[in-house]
This record gives sequence, structure tokens and C-alpha cells, in this order.
Amino acid sequence: MTRGLTALLPFVFCLWAVAQNTAGVPNSSQPDLPSVSFTLDFPRSVPDHYSFRVLSDGNATYESTAKLSEESDDEDSFQIDFVISPPTRARIFDLAARSKYFEGGIDSNRKNIAATGKKILAYKDSQRNTEATYNYSSIPAVQDLTTLFQNMSTTLEFGRRLQYDHLYQKLALDEELKRMEEMAKSDNLAEMKAVRTILSKIVADNSVINVVRARAQRLLEMADEPAKR
Repeated sequence: MTRGLTALLPFVFCLWAVAQNTAGVPNSSQPDLPSVSFTLDFPRSVPDHYSFRVLSDGNATYESTAKLSEESDDEDSFQIDFVISPPTRARIFDLAARSKYFEGGIDSNRKNIAATGKKILAYKDSQRNTEATYNYSSIPAVQDLTTLFQNMSTTLEFGRRLQYDHLYQKLALDEELKRMEEMAKSDNLAEMKAVRTILSKIVADNSVINVVRARAQRLLEMADEPAKR
């Protein structure tokens, strides 16, 4: 990646975040509202760091540090504010409650479990301020919450790469959208509405081949389906 292109990347992803906000996503948070946070640090994975903060009104912030491709050695920081759908928001706070708001230890402490990254779940409201660190938890509600945040991260990272590919390497869009479509069909994505803006741009771009636009259109239709409980 050239130095000039690297310098453009923060601006590119800033534009995407602005596009999300102009679609009705608030850009400010209310720190006094109850919140659930999730952080993952997993060196040599993509992304190797990301975090979510979800407020009880549905406003959410996602931040990550990742390579744009497996071939690249350059990492870039990414941040987006978006609104989580009501069913997903309700599920996040319900799972937090069922996890006893992460009070006490939630790690299984089993020595035969492979390392899958340092994870932190946190809850904060007017009466609680709790967090717990774990690699693997045997608590079903924590497992479900971890999977949900991981699936949301996967969705947003697809959006990040699609934005880059659409601007700089349109021939890469087909393979990226194919992978995204396969993961969506396997229920490995969540909150696909958060990437509607870039999918819509690809569909509307006449310079993109029809098969790619068709894939993007199918993903748009999946994004409009009700969130699964």
C-alpha cells in the first residue's frame, strides 16, 4: 500500500461513518444510560482488536484495528456509530442480566481450552459498574452474547472492506460479497442494516458488473429481514 493511499484511509472510513449518521444515526452518546461493552484482543487475527459500546436506547459505537487485507502489513483504525435494532438491543441487555451483569468470574478456567483472545464484558448503569475478563466461558448467556458481538464485528468489517474495494479495487468486490453472502446464509452475521449504505452504493453503481450488484442486492434484502432472536 502506498503512503498516499494509506493517508487517505481514515478519510475514506470517516466518509462511511458520516453516511451512516446522515441515514439517521445519532453521532452523540448519553453516558448516563445503561450500557453493555465488549472488547476483544486477539493478536494475529483480523481484526486483532475491536470493541463495542451499546447504550440502552440502541445507540452503539464500534472501534477496531485491522489490516485491510491478508496481503497488507499496514493496519488502520476504524470507528463507526450506528443504531442497533430493537430486538438485538433487547437481547444484549437480557443476556447481560442473565449473566448477572458479569459480576464475579465468568471464565471457565479450563486449561484444555484453546486461546481465542482476551475478551472483556462490562456493564454500567446508575447502580452497577462491573466487568469480567475471560478466554472462554461455560455460562450459556455469556456464550450467546460473545457470539452476537463477534457476528456484529464480522458484519461491520465486511462493510469496512467493501467501502475500500468499491473505491480502489472493484474487481475484489465479487469475492468479498460472495463470502459475505455465504456467512449471512449461515447466520454468522448480525445487524446487517449497519452496512446498508455501502451495499446500496454498490447496487446503484453502473460501473460494477451485474453479478456483483445482484449479490449486493440480495444482501440488502437480507439486511431488511427482521433480526432473529
